[in-house]
Amino acid sequence: MIELGQINTLEILRETDHGIYLIDDEDNEVLLPNRYVPEIFKIWDKLDVFVYLDNEERPVATTDMPYIMKGDFALLRCNQVTDYGAFLDWGLVKELFCPFKEQAFKMKPGGWYLVHCYLDEKTDRLVASSKTNRFLNNKELTVAEFDEVDLIVSHPSDIGMNVIVNKTHLGLIYKNQIFKDISVGDKLKGIVKKIRLGNKLDITLGQIGYRNIEPNSERIIQELNDNSGFINLTDKSSPEAIKDQLQMSKKNFKKAVGALYKQRLIEIKQDGIYLV
Repeated sequence: MIELGQINTLEILRETDHGIYLIDDEDNEVLLPNRYVPEIFKIWDKLDVFVYLDNEERPVATTDMPYIMKGDFALLRCNQVTDYGAFLDWGLVKELFCPFKEQAFKMKPGGWYLVHCYLDEKTDRLVASSKTNRFLNNKELTVAEFDEVDLIVSHPSDIGMNVIVNKTHLGLIYKNQIFKDISVGDKLKGIVKKIRLGNKLDITLGQIGYRNIEPNSERIIQELNDNSGFINLTDKSSPEAIKDQLQMSKKNFKKAVGALYKQRLIEIKQDGIYLV
């Protein structure tokens, strides 16, 4: 079956004046227009193509890869707004449509918006929605505490930053857990720190407990190497100074320094830390 909004691996069936027709295992056909046809090809060669509807609502294939596919989230630029809704740049000739009813806030040309791409069952068209929370579900979790997860930064709140977890769940990074600049649409790695009542997910960008020592230690070693074997930080340095230089909390800094000292990789002096 040829899937709209996804990458399909199809075989070349025949050549026409308009392009080449591709076929799947169920004998479904789709046109790959001339502009995307490879210079050299043979009948029954396989091609990876993205399939969507053209301006006349017909399925069409392209070898261009969009910025977002069906079921994904991505930060897209609004190119224009009409009486029907907004049209977003997703890297293809035909823009991705976002109806007014699917806009969390009214979109404006030139603005960037985090959206979800889905197949509208009524029109059979791929559309976007910036009401991303409605595509997330925490009723049945697919993650556990201390799992490493993929994150997409969603939107800020009074207490931190909401994130999309594994494209499935909604999570929260508290303000005091954010030690570097992050923006809506950023893709990051994180850890499930805690699962609270109601399956609410607390997420941290660093690893937890002793798991945090190794990557933070590597960060300190890297900083020492970049600064001729010395950094002017100690356990008496302010949390702000540590955050500015190493993008970590003072608590994690002290743990990492302690681990490096035990391994005799550093010397700790009054003016700072020296690489052995």
